[in-house]
Amino acid sequence: MAPAIAIKGLTKNFGAVRAVSNLDLEVKQGEAFCLLGPNGAGKSTTINLMLGLTKPDNGSVHVFGHEPHSSAAQQMTGYVAQDSDFPPLLTVREIIKLVRCHYQNPHPADELIEKFGLEDIADRLTGGFSGGQRRRLALALAFAGNGKLVFLDEPTTGLDSKARKNFWAYSKEYVKQGGTLVLTTHHLEEIEGVADRICLINQGEIQLEGSVKEIQKRLGQKHIHFACDNLPSLSPISQLVHENGHAQIISPDADEIVRQLVASGVAFNDLEIRNASLEEAIEKLTVGGDAQ
Repeated sequence: MAPAIAIKGLTKNFGAVRAVSNLDLEVKQGEAFCLLGPNGAGKSTTINLMLGLTKPDNGSVHVFGHEPHSSAAQQMTGYVAQDSDFPPLLTVREIIKLVRCHYQNPHPADELIEKFGLEDIADRLTGGFSGGQRRRLALALAFAGNGKLVFLDEPTTGLDSKARKNFWAYSKEYVKQGGTLVLTTHHLEEIEGVADRICLINQGEIQLEGSVKEIQKRLGQKHIHFACDNLPSLSPISQLVHENGHAQIISPDADEIVRQLVASGVAFNDLEIRNASLEEAIEKLTVGGDAQ
């Protein structure tokens, strides 16, 4: 199966600043791909190049085999930018209808209104909408074309917790049905259960790439929590906090810690073992120099 996005040797300069540097990247069809990096890392420029909004200085981008600015690619693509605004004298329903007219096989308007929680404001003028209301409309429009690929730049900015939960549930179902997502976000905890693969870029170059589990595994650290009044000597331990009868341990070998704990005969309960968070893994691997 051909990739949804194929990038070869992509380079983009803005004067003396190199925003994207000889980037090679593929996004598979039917995956949720997350592009991460600090402010100014080249994320937005890379997405603009994928969308055909910016022309590269060197290299190539193809979307399902087409030039990204072509009509064929645009018919298969949806997009929500970090900031969105709308004609203040049009209603939500009118704006959705307007966007749907640009696609050959658009998503049903009523379903978009329902899925993105727009029922109560569907026939209201958008002027004066809150940030969260505008964001829900922007997200609905990204999926309005019923395309095979959707770009989401900081998609949950301004959403409340319920709207965020509903959006990620909709996104996972979209990918499950064969759609492809390319997203950027600073909310790393939100994407751990969504992203199939992540790519960390800085100064326009890839620093780290892989699935969430692969990156967590590369860090090789586990968090071990349990209740225990008398903590025995345990090894190997990278970090230990024991307060008020609760132990919090970070270790490269959780199995060995548990074996020693059981063998000690000390009473304990509420044992929990989890991987390091994605944020912890990225911080350690990039700062520690193990990002190749």
